[in-house]
Amino acid sequence: MARMEWTQDLESGIPVIDTQHRRLIDFINELDDANRTGNTEETNHVMEGLLNYTVTHFEFEEALQERAGYPYLKAHRRIHEIFMKKVAEIRARANQGENVAPVLLHMLQGWLASHIKGEDRDYVETVKAMLNSDDKEVSSWLNNAMKKFFS
Repeated sequence: MARMEWTQDLESGIPVIDTQHRRLIDFINELDDANRTGNTEETNHVMEGLLNYTVTHFEFEEALQERAGYPYLKAHRRIHEIFMKKVAEIRARANQGENVAPVLLHMLQGWLASHIKGEDRDYVETVKAMLNSDDKEVSSWLNNAMKKFFS
């Protein structure tokens, strides 16, 4: 499987989201590296880290959209839920001893780029307007949210 690279067309212009998306790509590449070694324990460890980070990212992204008043939050949240249901099925297979890394890698590489370039683009204007405001409550909220989700 080819390594996933960060490209300009993946940038949202929201630094906190772009940083998280870059971390997801790093995790995907770490999973690919671990899978190539054939070390199932390491592969499962990286996979769990990736999946846990993904859940945290989704929660943060949804909280950001909610704070910004993004009108299609419910639909965006549903897309995340459907994705996580697929991930749960793959995780269950891994828990039964199956090497699911190739399947998960293929799914993640296709889905992440598509999601960033598609559904995530839809909320960028709303969120950027909130983040670029002079409202001191926004920066305080953002700092607290970062601590809550990523500490």
